[in-house]
Amino acid sequence: MNAPTNIQIINGPGGTPAFVVIPYDQYMADRAQGDGLIPHDVISRTVDGATPVRAWREHLGLTQAEMAKRLGVSQSAYAQQENSERLRKASIEKIAEALGISPAQLDI
Repeated sequence: MNAPTNIQIINGPGGTPAFVVIPYDQYMADRAQGDGLIPHDVISRTVDGATPVRAWREHLGLTQAEMAKRLGVSQSAYAQQENSERLRKASIEKIAEALGISPAQLDI
């Protein structure tokens, strides 16, 4: 196949592929889908006892105060949500949106 692509491969010093550049629109579309991928760091944190919400927040380098601000709630209210083992579907959706992930990625 000789179909043109919008993907660019950048080689490193040794001539081997080091980076892949994709169009921003494609990146955003892929990210919006979530692809269901969960980083190893998030899984590791949940194995160590963190809730999925906390694991994602810490993985993304956010504080509870930053998350609370994104959600429009107090830090203490967010802390209760983060530590809850059973969140409502609406809460999961709001938290996922604030984290920039899909709700399915919180279902670990």
